[in-house]
Amino acid sequence: MTTPGMVAEFDDVAAWTAEAVGQLGDGHAIPAACRGSASPAALAWLAEACELSAGDRLLDVGAGSGGPAAWAAKRFGVRPILLEPMPAASRAASKLFGLPVLTADGQRIPLRADSVDVAWCLGVLCTVEDKAAVLREIHRVLVPHASLGLLVVVASRPIADPPDGNHFPLQSELVDLLDTCGFDLVEQTERPAAVPLSWSRRAQEVTALISARYRTHPAYTLASRQDTRLNDLFDNGDLSLQLLHAMKR
Repeated sequence: MTTPGMVAEFDDVAAWTAEAVGQLGDGHAIPAACRGSASPAALAWLAEACELSAGDRLLDVGAGSGGPAAWAAKRFGVRPILLEPMPAASRAASKLFGLPVLTADGQRIPLRADSVDVAWCLGVLCTVEDKAAVLREIHRVLVPHASLGLLVVVASRPIADPPDGNHFPLQSELVDLLDTCGFDLVEQTERPAAVPLSWSRRAQEVTALISARYRTHPAYTLASRQDTRLNDLFDNGDLSLQLLHAMKR
């Protein structure tokens, strides 16, 4: 995830998000830090599917600014460990939520085998070429028969010109990957579209403040171009956001 588009979208915007939340207030932190994929309904589905409970060690692989992990900690009492390769995003997660963050790549997770109770990987697999390497590492660090919650942008057809740094799997490829890497797919559903107004309002206020400050910045222009291309693919039915629950064999 080191292409210019990925850096702009997931690192620069993360730093700006933490800055905007600092001005607007902590109530904006979780909605803003779930930017791009997670929503209350999607997170609730994943939490229930994975049967989160107080004290669980939740590894969030590619945690971004930390919103989903913070949401799970607040509502279920889990103990999150965030793994995020982008340094500004790691700093943003630490600043916004005070959660432990490992600045590392999902292909080399610096944790011992069988050391975490449950894992999430949200909006990440579609941004890496070697998806199997990430899934095998997650499999290694999970305890036996543990749950993995995934949010994946899935392509209905091969995408010839994806947004910079994206590698969208087909559904059949995703299922085969999970099986090859030692996971059983338990259930799958399309991400719910509904987002409460209270959540979207706070996220939009952060977005508006970032736009006002940085809309002339080259990274903002690049991130906006990424979003526009992605939205076009969703609107055309070429992509869908899928929630999956798998278990380690």
